[in-house]
Amino acid sequence: MRLAAVHTYPVKGCHRLDHDGARVEPWGLAGDRRWLVVDADGLGITQREATALVGLRAAPRDGGLVLRAAGRPDLDVAEPTGVEPLPVRVFRNRLLVPALPAGPAADDWLTALLGRPARLVHLARPTRHLAPGARAYDTGDRVSFADQYPLLLATTGSLDALNGWLAEAGEAPVPISRFRPNLVVEGAPAWAEDDWAGRPVWIGSARFRAAGTCGRCVVTTTDQETGVRGKEPLRTLGRHRTIDGKLPFGLHLVPDGPGLVRVGDPVTVAD
Repeated sequence: MRLAAVHTYPVKGCHRLDHDGARVEPWGLAGDRRWLVVDADGLGITQREATALVGLRAAPRDGGLVLRAAGRPDLDVAEPTGVEPLPVRVFRNRLLVPALPAGPAADDWLTALLGRPARLVHLARPTRHLAPGARAYDTGDRVSFADQYPLLLATTGSLDALNGWLAEAGEAPVPISRFRPNLVVEGAPAWAEDDWAGRPVWIGSARFRAAGTCGRCVVTTTDQETGVRGKEPLRTLGRHRTIDGKLPFGLHLVPDGPGLVRVGDPVTVAD
């Protein structure tokens, strides 16, 4: 098995960035989901309810990032410092997290993009947003604005199996981008990752702990280039992959320490 692709999402819900390699930090890949768009109440806005986020292309720079979208002027945003933290929630049922507001220029830019009131906040210090016991493997405060765990891995073998089911149903294939992984692995049999939970995973010199499969949501039905939403592949996953009431695709990973991953790295799963 080898690492075929590396992706980050600087602003939660935004268009992916492709990398040849990335630094592994305790809370995930460097620069991944450290920014969040929230509503007027401080609740996270994600692709679940705002498909326009697929058009947001955020380019990190030292000390900040640049926001880009078709038909909008680029906006340079500095990492906020010396401002009063804003309590936010990634989802309604999550713990409050202190995040730093990016300021009115970013807020106005995102409000215009999404067509609804929006604010941009930065997670200067990763912290817990899920209650203890809410996950099979509690990472404590070692998580960004990610849904549950620091990283998500997907395999091309499982995608090929899913696309085979879609073809049988007369549906078009979907790309791996629908599942918004950080790491894409090729060379593994379909659904091999189901059996990796609790086992060490080595990618190059970086070691991770597999924390179990990822139950999928409506975001997978959103074309990550156009924002158009349909019914697939969630409907087909439901027909073939309903396990314990969830529709699993992909594997959650927790870093066991700092490291570096690069496209082409060997991937090994320990016993």
